Amino acid sequence: MDAVDALSEIAFWLERDLAPTFKVQAFRRAASLISDLDPAELADRVHDGRLRAMKGIGGRTAEVIGQSLYGLPDYLDNLRRRGAEPLAPGGGEVLALLRGDLHTHSDWSDGTTSINLMITAARLLGREYLTLTDHSPSLTVAHGLTADRLEEQLDLVASLNAGGTAGGTAGDTAGAGFRLLSGIEVDILENGELDQDPALMDRLDVVVASVHSKLRADSLSMTRRMLAGIREAHTNVLGHCTGRLVTGSRGTRPPSSFDAARVFAACAENAVAVEINSRPERQDPPDDLIALALAAGCLFSIDSDAHAPGHLDFLAYGAERAAANGVPAERIVNTWPVEKLLDWSRASR
Repeated sequence: MDAVDALSEIAFWLERDLAPTFKVQAFRRAASLISDLDPAELADRVHDGRLRAMKGIGGRTAEVIGQSLYGLPDYLDNLRRRGAEPLAPGGGEVLALLRGDLHTHSDWSDGTTSINLMITAARLLGREYLTLTDHSPSLTVAHGLTADRLEEQLDLVASLNAGGTAGGTAGDTAGAGFRLLSGIEVDILENGELDQDPALMDRLDVVVASVHSKLRADSLSMTRRMLAGIREAHTNVLGHCTGRLVTGSRGTRPPSSFDAARVFAACAENAVAVEINSRPERQDPPDDLIALALAAGCLFSIDSDAHAPGHLDFLAYGAERAAANGVPAERIVNTWPVEKLLDWSRASR
């Protein structure tokens, strides 16, 4: 087996299992270190001990590389067996209908890997499109994109869809049958404005608008803020609307307080999809709010909010929750073909 492929796949499975980042990065770093070695040179280094002497190659990664010379490494075989079962026991029919993902991050903001690795994973998972939604400028802790950086990223997305490469890396073109969509996860600022140049947002395929600050504001203030963001013509998706955290390394956080009936009525009126955020630590919105949004006539988007390739498979969690709450597939925008999706997302601009 190709050693780089083995190391990269191991990283995917570990990310999917929410393994510690340092463990995942050890395998990605090892893959990068050996990527330029031809097979004969790699085999020589394995056999004469020089591989283990390379900085960044540890015991486990050296074992995987060595075993890959002769077949499937044991460590990868075990991960594949563990990953054979779906992440969520329910929602399989909904998951099978999902054509793409409208909320993902790369290392341009706070994601852990390059755009090309996200594309590769999305294609392997059978996605038809993937929307790149790195953060906006005010979220400095996440290295949000300034207008200049967003413009640079827009050019790169266009190049990838035209068959180009990112940084000259082979295999990172979008390719036939797959589309990389341009987008942003833009902050809804305290005054309700969106945190990016409107002229640049005009050029984006999808805009996910989210609240990331002052999450404990009073209900009236938060409702006004969210309503303004929803009514902004560029907004397509209301991201993780309550901001809650129910588990995970960041601890827990209660949901924000807002008038859900007014917020979801505004989403329905403005054709803004309510995101069912699939991250295990978010599970946002909670079931009672999904029911309210459903009754209000809202559209929905089941998104991974992936910050690494392995996270793209989290769509299974969101699909399970959508199915359990009776969300019709035709109201889930990322079950739509890409051209129908883009007709919707650009309609108000």
